[in-house]
Order: sequence, then structure tokens, then C-alpha cells
Amino acid sequence: MTDAPREDRRQQPKPPKQQLLSPKTAADKLGIFLPATPEEFRAAPIARDALQALQAAPPEWLVTLRREGPHPRGEVARRLGVSNSALARAGVSDAMTTSEIRTLLADMPEWLSIEREKHAPGTGAAPGTAVGERPTRRDEPGDD
Repeated sequence: MTDAPREDRRQQPKPPKQQLLSPKTAADKLGIFLPATPEEFRAAPIARDALQALQAAPPEWLVTLRREGPHPRGEVARRLGVSNSALARAGVSDAMTTSEIRTLLADMPEWLSIEREKHAPGTGAAPGTAVGERPTRRDEPGDD
């Protein structure tokens, strides 16, 4: 054996590769409706670092989009207090603006109150008015 140092033949670590997200994935992570985003957002993949920068300091277009919409189906469901399936059963479009959501909440159609009651009891229809439920009676015989 010799005392001379041997050449290091181990594989060297590779430099970190930039992670890219598709515009659809980035829009999902930001909670926004992709077709409503600016063209430059939709045109090219977004780096994970750029996405984190958007989350930390959102530009004006992102703030406006989150505030006014149009919102994706999941966000519409959350704001209405129902499930995505409830929106499908009611035939609600995929995207709605904030003003459309507020109008729907103010009008409170029957389907919305029923679906809200299913999703979170106590938020929709008055007790005894849900589909398949018998109306409550105040004057039951034998309550004397």
C-alpha cells in the first residue's frame, strides 16, 4: 500500500434543480380560477420560488381576483357553505364572481338552504323542512 491519497470517485451531488409547476397546479395552489388569470401567468410554467413569492406578496391582479372573482368551483362551494356535489346537483356554473355568490346567499333559493343543512347542520333550512323529514308539530296528542 502506498501513502499517496487516492482519487475520490464517488458521485458528486447535483446542483438543486428548479421545480416548475404547471399554470393549472399553481392556480389551484393559489385558489384562483385559471382562465381569469393574466396571459403571462397561463403562458409558462411557474417556479416554486415564484409561487411562494406570489403567496407572500401578491400582486394587484391576484388580490383583485381573490376578492372579486371569478372563483373556482371549490371556492364557490366553500363560500356558499355547500359541497362541490351540491353545486353539480343544482346545475351551478363552474365559476362565479363574489357578487353572484352574495346575490345567491341573499336570495337563498330552496336548493341552497337544503344543501347547506346537509353540509353543516344548523346553517340552512329550518328544522323539519329538509327533504324526507316530517314537519315538526307543536300540538302532539298526549302532550297535555
